[in-house]
Amino acid sequence: VQLQASGGGLVQPGGSLRLSCAASGRVFNFDTMGWYRQAPGKQRELVATISNGGTTHYADSVKGRFTISRDDAKTTMYLQVNSLKPEDTAVYYCKAVIRLVNYWGRGTQVTVSS
Repeated sequence: VQLQASGGGLVQPGGSLRLSCAASGRVFNFDTMGWYRQAPGKQRELVATISNGGTTHYADSVKGRFTISRDDAKTTMYLQVNSLKPEDTAVYYCKAVIRLVNYWGRGTQVTVSS
């Protein structure tokens, strides 16, 4: 299983981005997939998750601003990030949990700055 995150960039406060996580391999039977982020000098933190059944969960800090989704084939996961704030600046990583094994993709940098 390989994951590849993309879609990051430099955006002004209040702006939006759409992050994508393309998965290859046997990911259709994943338990959960999710987005995490790590800001400089801080620990990696959960942003949002989506279960195989479609149940979503968000960190309080992003509720109402970020939306996690996936395509019907369950091979691509998305994170729509709106109303971005400087504190959202971080490297964003995607993760898949398959049969209790964690698979991580390389991150994509999101920088929010004027």
